Amino acid sequence: MEKKVNIDWDNLGFSYMKTDLRFVSIWEDGKWDDGKLVEDNKITISEASTALHYGQQCFEGLKAYRTKDGSIQLFRPDQNAKRMINSCKKLLMPEFPVDKFIQACIDVVKANEHFVPPYGTGGTLYMRPYMIGIGDNLGVKPAPKYLFSIFVVPVGEYFKGGVTPVNFDITDADRAAPHGTGASKVGGNYAASMQPHKESAERGYADCIYLDPATHTKIEEVGSANFFGITHEDEFVTPVSPSILPSITKYSLMHIAKEMLGLKVVERDVLVEKMDEFKEAGACGTAAVITPIGGIDYKGELHVFYSETEVGPITKKLYDTLCGIQFGDIEAPEGWIVKVE
Repeated sequence: MEKKVNIDWDNLGFSYMKTDLRFVSIWEDGKWDDGKLVEDNKITISEASTALHYGQQCFEGLKAYRTKDGSIQLFRPDQNAKRMINSCKKLLMPEFPVDKFIQACIDVVKANEHFVPPYGTGGTLYMRPYMIGIGDNLGVKPAPKYLFSIFVVPVGEYFKGGVTPVNFDITDADRAAPHGTGASKVGGNYAASMQPHKESAERGYADCIYLDPATHTKIEEVGSANFFGITHEDEFVTPVSPSILPSITKYSLMHIAKEMLGLKVVERDVLVEKMDEFKEAGACGTAAVITPIGGIDYKGELHVFYSETEVGPITKKLYDTLCGIQFGDIEAPEGWIVKVE
């Protein structure tokens, strides 16, 4: 019998809520232990942990979805596992195996299944896997010990009342160095984005857009999300760069655009001076799936794409198709869905 929780599913936001159990595993002496589910949501680590001083940590974000028949499914967790391995390699941390990552996700969702929002509310169970360097360490070198954990939090529908375009502006700041950690999901990139985001929000924009850190001529990321545009020739275009985080949502949309909607898909440079080549634009990521871009303020002028108030038809179709797959209403490409059983 599934446990009941007293939650107003229709008014969930995107904020932390303690759930019953989380998965924890420790790496020491060259290997991971078996891991376990624990009730305590507090961790105790050495004051000399590399995660605290040298930023040796990375994380992921994915979701569990309640389908119409009441079952629960995960969306492409293998891709999150592989991306986390790449982040770990960049920061000289031990890899957490793909199969163990997926099983840990299944285990922690099953243990907290009563926190998965009901089908139809638009809510999901957000999963946050993370790894930190711990143990006694003073010099700038890899930690002697690592903690891997996954906790889960029920979150609401990102867009209350429907998908709505928002405006962004261009920042002069960089979220990552040209050959740094931009393609890794590490905390330093997000710390670097806090001040530019605050400044854009104070100017009345949803967030800022980062240009390539080497030349500041090409669009790279939209806040903490990936950029895409739809050209007047119905091409799905998205930037390519070694300092862009490879979004699982973006690559899923690229597949949908090509294989299901029949669009031409191109990864290439997106010059900020040539925004008029796009009739629609959006940002994509785990939290919102797609955030439609109404306009981009560049050098004091707002370049509007489809509309500041209405979502473009191709962007809407991409959003509806991906959400349909994630919630089990549309048949998924092979290997994209993992059932929690």
